[in-house]
Amino acid sequence: MDPDPIYLDNSATTPLAGEVIASMEPYFSDEYGNASSLHRFGRRAHAAIEEARASLAETIGVEPSEIVFTSGATEADNLAIKGLAFAHPEKRHIVTSRIEHHAVLHACRWLEERGYEVTYLDVDRAGRVEPEAVKEAIRDDTLLVSIMAGNNEIGTIEPIGEIGEICKERGVPFHTDAGQAYGKVDIPAGSVDLLSVSAHKLNGPKGVGFLYVRKGIRLSPLLSGGGHERGLRSGTENVPGIVGLAAAARLAFSERETVVPRLRGFRERLIEGVMRIPGVRLNGDRKESLPHIVNFSFAGIEGESLVMRLDERGIAASTGSACSSPNLEPSHVLVAIRVPLSMAHGSLRISTGRQTTEEEVDRFLEVIPSVVEELRAISPFKVEG
Repeated sequence: MDPDPIYLDNSATTPLAGEVIASMEPYFSDEYGNASSLHRFGRRAHAAIEEARASLAETIGVEPSEIVFTSGATEADNLAIKGLAFAHPEKRHIVTSRIEHHAVLHACRWLEERGYEVTYLDVDRAGRVEPEAVKEAIRDDTLLVSIMAGNNEIGTIEPIGEIGEICKERGVPFHTDAGQAYGKVDIPAGSVDLLSVSAHKLNGPKGVGFLYVRKGIRLSPLLSGGGHERGLRSGTENVPGIVGLAAAARLAFSERETVVPRLRGFRERLIEGVMRIPGVRLNGDRKESLPHIVNFSFAGIEGESLVMRLDERGIAASTGSACSSPNLEPSHVLVAIRVPLSMAHGSLRISTGRQTTEEEVDRFLEVIPSVVEELRAISPFKVEG
């Protein structure tokens, strides 16, 4: 009998926690009211949303009125970037980095096509943005700086606090995509003006997230309609999803002191085990990293072949961002940190979660050497060492 499958792709999405499912169930059955309705069904739905909003605001130390619910971090990123651009047409310059999530990069490119200028900052070989580079890039017409809190492919944590202080000094709004970092590392919300989060990255439901919008930041909505979410995001609220998002956040923050050290231990165990294989490179920073993500490049192997061979052995992993996985081009993140193209094509991202066990990590470490050996045996590329 095949062993139970092992899921090591938690950066792509996470399984719904039982506590989250339980919190959502009433809103799929008895509590089906529209939160905009005046009757008791509507009032109860509205109360559930506002309770969730207050709970989420507390996790980052902001006011409930500053939380805007969206369909996820992609929409939140677009609302932050395009919404700010639409509200301030006189500002035509944006600063971001070369390793941002595609939701940020493609929103910036969309604006570039409409006459905006975008400065794409280089990163060091660990994937870190230099705060001084942000300072030098800001101009009088800079609309926004957008730098992610932690990278979704290599896990590197960015100096958000320092960058935020620079933006504050220059009077430029600062946005961060915190999809992978929220609930796992401290995010200095006092240093940011806009912050994006997605529920399904923290054992919550798909299709819901939020954008923190600091009081005084003016955005134009992307959607026209009934004026929900302070006029910033029209459309009947996804009550079960919003309740599930808040439950997932409460769970993540309540467990953080026990789960995060365990994930860090798994990460170090994975690094030590995989780096024993010849022709392997660790991508990203070994220490200043998100606890659940580790990325390797294997010489002489295509990453897609590695993922498929692992899948045959019952192990789910990925080559990088699941949001662009059908693309066979090398990861833009690995190119930006100057991984040689020959190795950038052979990348593997392992991402653990709250449900990951020590036995699963050990099983992966047992399997990976033979998988690499099998693939190199049929590879036309010679691997030294």
